[in-house]
Amino acid sequence: MAVPTFVDQVTLHVAAGNGGHGVASVHREKFKPLGGPDGGNGGQGGDVILRVAADVTTLVDYHHEPHRKATNGAPGAGNNRSGANGQDLVLNVPDGTVVRAAPEGPGEGEVLADLVGVGTEIVIAAGGRGGLGNA
Repeated sequence: MAVPTFVDQVTLHVAAGNGGHGVASVHREKFKPLGGPDGGNGGQGGDVILRVAADVTTLVDYHHEPHRKATNGAPGAGNNRSGANGQDLVLNVPDGTVVRAAPEGPGEGEVLADLVGVGTEIVIAAGGRGGLGNA
């Protein structure tokens, strides 16, 4: 069985990162029994971005690994500390790539974007919003 060296059509399964959870926390100090709420917010989830790159000529990398996911946001913490945002996942594609939605039956899906020109990009999956803390 031959391994393909050029692929011009792939089906990608992408997922954006989830937002981090907010935290409910109460500030505590010595000799202060109830210092008030101080829970931080959760971080934003990472986006999935398709970007046209000059050095990419084929989609063979996505043929072998079609499932991709951006990272999740970190949860918040006490002392009004917000969680870290998730990393965006940037997928480099060749010039002239046509992005289609998943078909809802027989045939092809709706055209979402036609990526022409180096540096052109589209966010195909937006990351989740982080949860709110009690601060």
